[in-house]
Amino acid sequence: MKALLVNGSPHENGNTATALAEVAKTLNSAGIETEVFWIGTKPVHGCVACYACKKLGHCVFDDDPCNALVDKIAKADAVVVGAPVYYGQPNGALLALIQRAMMANSAGVAGKPVACIAVCRRGGATASIQCLNMPFQMLDSLLVGSQYWNIAYGRTPGEAAQDAEGMQTMRRLGTNIAWVLKNLHNEGASALPAREQWSPMHFIRE
Repeated sequence: MKALLVNGSPHENGNTATALAEVAKTLNSAGIETEVFWIGTKPVHGCVACYACKKLGHCVFDDDPCNALVDKIAKADAVVVGAPVYYGQPNGALLALIQRAMMANSAGVAGKPVACIAVCRRGGATASIQCLNMPFQMLDSLLVGSQYWNIAYGRTPGEAAQDAEGMQTMRRLGTNIAWVLKNLHNEGASALPAREQWSPMHFIRE
């Protein structure tokens, strides 16, 4: 089984990558293969509602990462989408790619575990997760949660690793995705996996 982790940040090794790496590490320890797909920094088209993809099976714009993303999602058993928060929303390039990829091949996520992660300095994370979840909620995906909303906090690259509760949330998310996959594929998983002892972390620190 394989999970695709989509890094929607323009920073390949920023805090979104840190959060996804924690999920990947947990999935790997459960025997789930992972692949990270970074959307990069090149310009991305928005959807123009031409509907040509309904006949072609891919987007007519073939000079950005959209069609590669369509293919990788179709081949994956689970999908995790990670986004930095810009002005209380997921970054625009990622949203444009997700909208086009889902228009081109919505069947690619049907019946598959999907989880969305938001990474921010301070605010806007829950609104971003709601926005990211919306397309998958209407396409028969199996949305996977954790012990808290799938959020990690950090400003400078790698700082999210210091968010103890955020990293624990990512590990729990990975554990839950692995549990869902193993049950879907009849690999013997049954009772919910045990939780780690909660590691609460607040903005105000002594």
